[in-house]
Amino acid sequence: MEFPSDRLYSEYHLWVKLEGDQALVGITDYAKEELGEVDYIELPAVGERLFKNRPFGTIETSKAVTDLIGPISGIVTESNTALLESPETLTDDPYGDGWLVMVEPSDPDEMDELLKARAYEELVKSQSDE
Repeated sequence: MEFPSDRLYSEYHLWVKLEGDQALVGITDYAKEELGEVDYIELPAVGERLFKNRPFGTIETSKAVTDLIGPISGIVTESNTALLESPETLTDDPYGDGWLVMVEPSDPDEMDELLKARAYEELVKSQSDE
């Protein structure tokens, strides 16, 4: 399982990678493993507002429908619409082409509340042990 150190992580198994004044958001390797094969994904449109700790989209698999929970607040500046045509990209390349949305953060302090790679790895290990 990968935990790239150039990203920050939420307890809801999403990653955030700063790119200038924008933040790229995607699912983690752990989330990918837990979800299984993705059948459908629903993402917010450009211009919609994301709120930290509130749902902003869904992922549907053969196992369940899972809410995507905002790791930060901000305005969606880009949505990965390619996932609508090829949802398998989400699990094939979660840290690359499988990104979900690009967000212009509205509260930069929220980034400080996210986990660094090592802390997220520990969280995943503790959840896997349960």
